[in-house]
Amino acid sequence: MPSLSPPLPRTRAPRSRARLKIAALLAIATSFVVALIVSPPAGAADTLLSQGKTATASSTENAVFPASSAVDGDQGTRWSSAHGVDPQWIQIDLGQTATVNQVVLNWETAAAKAFQLQVSADGSNWSNIYTTTTSTGGNQTLTVSGSGRYVRMLGTQRTTQWGYSLWEFKVFGTTGGTGPGPGSKLLSYGKTGAASSQQNDGNCWECTPARAFDLDPASRWATTTDSGWVDPGWISVDLGATAQIDKVILQWDPASAKSYQIQVSNDNVNWNPIYTTTNGPGFKETLNISGTGRYVRMYGTQRNTPYGYSLWEFQVYGTGGAPTTPPTPPADPANPPQLIWSDEFNGASGTKPDINKWRADPGNGQNGELQVYTNHNNTQMDGAGHLVLEARREVTPGSACPIDPVTGSGTCQYTSARMNTGTKFDTTYGKIEARIQVPKGNGLWPAFWMMGSDFLTGRPWPYNGEIDIMEILGRETTKAYSTLHAPAYNGAGGYGGSYGLPGGADFSAGFHTWTMLWNSTSITYQVDGTTVFVVDKAQLEATRGPWIYDHPFYLILNLAVGGDFPGPPNAATPFPARMLVDYVRVYR
Repeated sequence: MPSLSPPLPRTRAPRSRARLKIAALLAIATSFVVALIVSPPAGAADTLLSQGKTATASSTENAVFPASSAVDGDQGTRWSSAHGVDPQWIQIDLGQTATVNQVVLNWETAAAKAFQLQVSADGSNWSNIYTTTTSTGGNQTLTVSGSGRYVRMLGTQRTTQWGYSLWEFKVFGTTGGTGPGPGSKLLSYGKTGAASSQQNDGNCWECTPARAFDLDPASRWATTTDSGWVDPGWISVDLGATAQIDKVILQWDPASAKSYQIQVSNDNVNWNPIYTTTNGPGFKETLNISGTGRYVRMYGTQRNTPYGYSLWEFQVYGTGGAPTTPPTPPADPANPPQLIWSDEFNGASGTKPDINKWRADPGNGQNGELQVYTNHNNTQMDGAGHLVLEARREVTPGSACPIDPVTGSGTCQYTSARMNTGTKFDTTYGKIEARIQVPKGNGLWPAFWMMGSDFLTGRPWPYNGEIDIMEILGRETTKAYSTLHAPAYNGAGGYGGSYGLPGGADFSAGFHTWTMLWNSTSITYQVDGTTVFVVDKAQLEATRGPWIYDHPFYLILNLAVGGDFPGPPNAATPFPARMLVDYVRVYR
């Protein structure tokens, strides 16, 4: 008989940390106008890519000088920015990823003295491909090297008291041959890594180079703190044989590189840069680049934070090398998904949960909770098709809890119920649904949630991942919460949202159905069939940190009393308090 799991953490309240890392993000909101796209011949060398494409700008002097005039091929029309303001920019959406090798700027008198040319895959995160502080304007033909869908001129200092103005902004390059080609595959999985240093302490245990090449998005490499965080810092991988590199993916911890190079080498001594940026955005960067070598290195020279360099994943793609086949990813649910597990709770009044489906999870709570969870003493069927999880005000002899503000005692004054499907059922992806009526009252904290199954085999929270489908605070039962927790975002910093019912209705007034639709690219939360929050994997990775939800999770139901998130009960809190569950169903 397997042993019961260790106490499960509840994670709305912030955990204490020996070190808090702060990442500063700059969000640039840009609106795009749909325009007729004139496509150049696919794959043609040195092709004019920009003419007729959608152009936008930070500002315009007036309606006579729109951004579109810089890409219309007419030397008599121009874009002009607002006067007297730095910085200003104009950008072009090429419509698809391109390798950019030349930019032509035909300046009006109001030119830029200092400016950058930048490329971006998404129109938000930019990399420099050209920088000058001594431009004199006029007609400029600039040889550059970069890859992206968007190209931007960012002006930071003007040659006149006016603004910035371009008769023409032309971008040349190639399309159709950028990015991974035929036969490209992941080359770095499981390969030997090396680094300038590695961290191994309470803040980052065994953060070795290998962690960046293990396809585990919850483990990472980090530079050491032994002598302080310093520049430069680097991590490299031996691909086992010479390879043609066509793509690199970096999933940064907030401790990321602002300035860095991707370098290749045949001998692990002499390095050749194939990508350079001085404006690395951090989080997830996908670089379509080209280079040849057995070794690939990220060489950081300036950090985005006061801390070091740290990568959850460093993935190298291409052809050649000596690749190790990575694990097969789990399959997405069927469409429509099929019912694979359920409990309708139709037992006779007083019967206990089905031990073939559920196990009790007794013990104290976390996050300052005041209850003791019992071994199914607080769970039973009501005979009307419902499971009852009951919280009671009753002393538990010999147990210690935080001081109860109502009684002033540190002895546990409450019992309640927590149960899970660990070791009996878990799932990767699917439609997970429960119909629940929650109790109302200060200090009550009902929840329906999931934990990564590797928690039961010793992986600590939050590295295993946590998915909160429903949490409600008894003191505010017009609001519910759905949240994800991972190493990069957890506790009070979890990734999620709150929501209410139409008209501000009270969740405790009746049953409501919480549904989670979960696949390899997104998680959608619904209440009573209405979508209340959507987590997009790509957006999550680009703004907060790794997606760690591609492995089995098990189900949990519980009713907590007190804690950092809901606060304590008071004299008006009704006991016994009951959380009713009509059914739990899982589809795949």
